[in-house]
Amino acid sequence: MDRACIIGAGSSGITAAQVLAERGIDFDAFEIGSGIGGNWRYGNDNGLSSAYASLRINTSRTVMEYQAYPMPDSYPDYPNHWEIQRYFEDFVEHFKLADRITFRTRVDRVTPAADGPGYDVTITSLDAPDAAPQTRRYRWVLIASGHHWDPRWPEPPFPGQFAGQVVHSHDYKTPDFLLGKRVVVLGIGNSGADIAVEASRVADRTILAMRRSAHVIPRYVFGRPADATARLMSRLPIGIQQVLDTAILFLARGRVSWSGLPQPRHRVLQAHPTMSSELLPAVRRGYLTVKPNIEAFDGNTVRFTDGSTEDVDVVIYCTGYKITFPFLDPDFFAAPDNQVRLYLRVVDPDRDGLFFVGLVQPLGAIMPLAELQSQWIADLIADQAGLPSREKMLAEIDDWATAMAKRYVTSKRHTIEVDAFAYLRQLAKERRAAAWRPDRAAP
Repeated sequence: MDRACIIGAGSSGITAAQVLAERGIDFDAFEIGSGIGGNWRYGNDNGLSSAYASLRINTSRTVMEYQAYPMPDSYPDYPNHWEIQRYFEDFVEHFKLADRITFRTRVDRVTPAADGPGYDVTITSLDAPDAAPQTRRYRWVLIASGHHWDPRWPEPPFPGQFAGQVVHSHDYKTPDFLLGKRVVVLGIGNSGADIAVEASRVADRTILAMRRSAHVIPRYVFGRPADATARLMSRLPIGIQQVLDTAILFLARGRVSWSGLPQPRHRVLQAHPTMSSELLPAVRRGYLTVKPNIEAFDGNTVRFTDGSTEDVDVVIYCTGYKITFPFLDPDFFAAPDNQVRLYLRVVDPDRDGLFFVGLVQPLGAIMPLAELQSQWIADLIADQAGLPSREKMLAEIDDWATAMAKRYVTSKRHTIEVDAFAYLRQLAKERRAAAWRPDRAAP
């Protein structure tokens, strides 16, 4: 009974496993695919990875690496997904975690135990499809299943019918199928920028459409990775950060409108940034045509909100993801409109022993955040830390949601946004405070 269950063996699941193993906490870990890596495993046979062939990290390796296992110095500043996958495999081998993970196993359901604390977890082996599902009892459940796997489409759908090919960025891998086509890429997030640039090299015509523009950040600023000073900058008030970042970006690449993108109406750090050194040059050179949002379809004709039209063969939606948990009953836990109510983005105040690892969208990298989240969770499991009262946890959740709504533009993309270094400091502060709480038992 005093055992934990980890769901998922991606970047968050493996660091959770490493921390629990180091602390001597018994656990089972289940992964629906045949290997570790999650979203970073290109062609993952779990069918959930959104990695495309040209994908590289958007945070530099020293920002992304685990504290327990730094990336090799031989890695480039921005490794590709094959290098990240190799790093994860080396991490699992170094800490001898492979035998602690049960692969090709789907978690079908997690429900509260009816006769006391804990959870009943129902699993199915995909290698023995005729075998009956098994249900096991766990005192704690750590959900590390990720949030970049369930594609979100425009809601409501655009009026009319499109006669061409429709693709979501989740299913995009290589640009071969775009050769000689007329393409619309909808969305100017990181995937949208990468895919639009890549499409422009093979397609007859590539249009980048967007609801709002973005502050495009080059990978290098003054010869160094763009996030080289992020840790120091994060200690400044947000208003000063915005002034400094705006000045630095202006010196590094001018105004985005000079390249042909609409100038964003929001300030720097009021939306998740788009990292690309290739997007603005592609627009400036005419490889990409920029349009506002789609308004309607009529056969192969796409009408945009400025009244212009284009005849198009392919539309690629880079419109993000829904936060869903198919193994949780919606009455038990859900994220309607991507709203997640968790204390410090980890703990459900109403569910003793249920934790979420890596369920954040950071200005920075998830990996060190998931690592510290796991250490805090281990403190709670080992009864070396306590939680605040339910009322205080709910108040923190409300305060955080209010602060996010004030800072970021309204979007389902920003519901779980955090500043990575500020959040790390917040978690560290919570761990120190939790160790001294009189009642260490979870409510």
